[in-house]
Amino acid sequence: MTANDAEPEHSEDPEQSLPDQEQEQEQEQEQEQERDQRARRRTAALGAARALHRSPLDPSLTERLSDLAAAASEVTGPDDPTDVYGDGVVATLEEEVAALLGKEAVAFFPTGTMAQQVALRCWAGRTGNATVALHPLSHPELHEGGAFPTVSGLRTVHPTHDPRLPTADEVRDHGEPFGTLMLELPLRDAGFVLPTWQELTEVVAAARERDAVVHFDGARLWECATHFDRSLAEIAGLADSVYVSFYKSLGGLSGAALAGPRTLVDEARVWRHRYGGLLFQQFPTAVSALLGLRRTLPRLPEYVTHARVVAEALREGLAESVVPWSRVHPDPPHTHQFQVWLPYAPEVLNEASVGQAEETKTLLFGRWFADGPPGLSVTEVTVAEAGLEWTADDVKEAVAEFVRRIAA
Repeated sequence: MTANDAEPEHSEDPEQSLPDQEQEQEQEQEQEQERDQRARRRTAALGAARALHRSPLDPSLTERLSDLAAAASEVTGPDDPTDVYGDGVVATLEEEVAALLGKEAVAFFPTGTMAQQVALRCWAGRTGNATVALHPLSHPELHEGGAFPTVSGLRTVHPTHDPRLPTADEVRDHGEPFGTLMLELPLRDAGFVLPTWQELTEVVAAARERDAVVHFDGARLWECATHFDRSLAEIAGLADSVYVSFYKSLGGLSGAALAGPRTLVDEARVWRHRYGGLLFQQFPTAVSALLGLRRTLPRLPEYVTHARVVAEALREGLAESVVPWSRVHPDPPHTHQFQVWLPYAPEVLNEASVGQAEETKTLLFGRWFADGPPGLSVTEVTVAEAGLEWTADDVKEAVAEFVRRIAA
């Protein structure tokens, strides 16, 4: 074989590469379209004179930094130093959360994904069982890329597949042993649903009968107190350990905390370092979390109460409209967040939502997804400070305009 006869080292068949090139171009086009749609939604939201919910993602970076700097004096002293590897304002935050949840100790984590992996691998070492019983709609199963088995060597089983928390009988009668029962309160992807207080205590007791520890995924635990009619400490007291988020419900920049026995938290701090979660400085996140505890936490019961008013008005407004079918879920809401289901494609509903905000300066719904039952689209509704301004009549009026746009 001569040199001219030799195949190139990186030969490529044009016929085989064409589909790959087309797929890459399609992906780039989809990403560009998504960026354009996101920019349009943000512009419409910022231009809306009235919005049922104001997303913390809408203000600019400079606005968020300025707001944080202006409010920092509410939770820090004028001469307080910045934190270094978790001291200072971060330690203050940990102490406040421990007191709120009635736990011996708390460790701050940069993310809830990391906090829960660390907590559950620590429990696995203590129980001698790396199997975690949890719901298939829970955050680790849907939104963490298989982190439990891939990163932490944990195995998961599902006591139930129904869109609700498991019952005591389902936990008690599950066919194989598990070391930890993990309960997400509320179960977000099922519609921010919660059990009754009696059901929750019975589920926890059933896990104890099996010699399993109980861990609460309490990313949104802050908003559960109204439904249970119990304090945060009483709710958290049912579990051996609890994770809470500082940007969900409270509006912080990011961050999470793991609360539990001091021995567990001390071990978790070691694993946090191993996982790369011991950051040099975290004061912006810690300050925003403390502000959320001061400003937002006391108002959550008010938000939950008004969410029920908004949900009822949405249900009535949709029932009076020309849509063939609709559902508010759960009805009434268990927290200040809930779902709305409609039998239309997401792109139709998204266009109606954005168009309404652009033309009438009223933003009723956020983004819609094809995540509901077959043939239905779902959106999540959050009622917070902006929503308190809406009366039931305001909601019905906005629903009528939204439905008119769907029909058009």
